[in-house]
Parts: sequence; structure tokens; C-alpha cells
Amino acid sequence: MEPNVHFWITERQSFIQRLLQWTELLDPTNLVISIEKIEKSRQLLLTNEDGSIHDLKDHQIREAWKRSLSTVHPDNSKLIPVPFRPAALLPFTTPMVFLSLVSVKNLRSMILPQLSFYTYSTAFNVINGNASYNRRPYESILLGAGVIASTTFFGLFSRLLLMKYPLKNILLRETLPVIILANVSAMNVAASRSLEPMRGIEVMDKHGNVIGYSRRAGTKAVKDTATSRVVLFGTSALIPEVFSHFFKKTPFFTRYPQSLWTLKLSCTFLVMGLMVPVSFSMFPQIERIQCSRLEQEIQSATEETELFYNRGV
Repeated sequence: MEPNVHFWITERQSFIQRLLQWTELLDPTNLVISIEKIEKSRQLLLTNEDGSIHDLKDHQIREAWKRSLSTVHPDNSKLIPVPFRPAALLPFTTPMVFLSLVSVKNLRSMILPQLSFYTYSTAFNVINGNASYNRRPYESILLGAGVIASTTFFGLFSRLLLMKYPLKNILLRETLPVIILANVSAMNVAASRSLEPMRGIEVMDKHGNVIGYSRRAGTKAVKDTATSRVVLFGTSALIPEVFSHFFKKTPFFTRYPQSLWTLKLSCTFLVMGLMVPVSFSMFPQIERIQCSRLEQEIQSATEETELFYNRGV
């Protein structure tokens, strides 16, 4: 069995345990680990798979799990490209989220932040999604291009409407861009991983034996991940806006209006730094599902009452 799958199935962690685990996996040093070190860690886990699960207090074993879980895809055992590893989400998306919400007066200044954010989000979702179903390279490219174009359009169109028809209500004017960002981010997940509910993803028993492909499991995997993105980007965009609203009323802002950008950017980094591990921990990496909730052909293929599937990140 793939070690990462074995780990997530065996370690039935609570939300707090997953949060602490993700805090380690999101360590920026995981982006600069050499391939040689990753291969050595994987070899250590593969040679003593059962023992390593129970030796998490051993520093060498713990470090090996950290390297494996943060850099290797659980479905195909391939290395995740460095810019799209979970630890890269924070440094890449925070400036994009900040710039996407900055008030500008022309279309040209809007396009680059929106296009960059949804391009990166699409690639991240595809690479870190479930990879157990069959797909051809050109399908991923065409799907990705369509998702980038459509979500960027929705993000830009809504901002242009707000520019042309400004809202008088201050609360709506400041929160509506946040709501749009959160919902379009969820749409990006659903669209970029739309093949999973259509073709079905692998469901397996507790020993890692594949029972079949389930469209219902694929639907749930995408739905849960989209929900976590709403929480991540919605909260990360809303709290800086709230702080900025009250900061504008202070004498310090009147004296130093340029400080608003510094405050919003710092606040966005801080909130996203807290929310990324929280959003990743909302649902288990390898989720459990009752066999009775799956397709009839899967139910008839096993006597297990509980099966597992990779939700993705």
C-alpha cells in the first residue's frame, strides 16, 4: 500500500490532530527538500511500513513522514511539483488575494491579479486533486484553460459591475467582493476537478485494496474541498476588510493614509497563515464513507461496511 494512504487510513485523527499535523506539513522548508532526501525517507517508510506508523515519537521516522506526506501524491506516488505543494499555497496566493481586492479604476489593473490567482488555483486543484481516474494529458490542458478563462471572467465581471454601479451601502460595498472571491474560488475547485464526479474515483478497503470507482465518492470529495476553499479565502479576505474599515476611522490613517496597504497586506498574510492549516484540516485527507452510500455495483463487490477514498487537498 502507498505509505501516505496507509498513514491517513491508520491515523484516524480528530480535527485538532489534523490541524497540528498540517501545521508541520505546511512548513516552508518542505519546499526545498532535495529529491534524494525524499527518496531516502520513502525507502525508510516502505521497508518498515507497519512499524513506522507506531514509531511517530522517533525523530527520524517523524521527519520521514513529514517529507513524504508533504511532497508525494497519495494516488500515484509521484512527487508534487514544488510550486504546487501544499506548503506553497500560502506564499503564492496571499499576494494574489490581496491584489484581487485592491480598489482600482481601470480594467487593465484588474486583469493580472485575477488571472494570476485563478490560473494558480486551477493548477493547484488539478495537481492536488484525486488522480486515480483515467484522464489524458490534453483533457487536463483543455479543462484547465476553460476553467481559468471562465473563473477569471466571473471574477472580473462582478468587479466591473461594482465599478460601474457603485453601491451606496458601505457594508455591501466592502463585503460583496469578498463573497464573490469565496464563491468563485469554490467554483474553480468544482470546475477544475469536474472529471472526478463524472468518471468516479477509486474507493478502497482499509488494506488499500481497490474495490471500484465511485462517482458519488468523487462528488463528495469535490464538494468538501470546495467548502474548505470558501472558508479559506472567504475568511482570509473578510477579516482584513473589517480591520481596514475600523482603521480608516483612526487619526493614524488620516495622518498616514499609505499605511492602509501595509496593514491590509500584513493582515492578509497573518489570517491566511492561520486559515490554510484550518481549511486543510476541516476534512480528512483520506475520507471514510459508508459502503451503503455508494453505487450498487460497489456494494455488491465487497462485504466491508466502510470504504476509503482520497479527497485531495
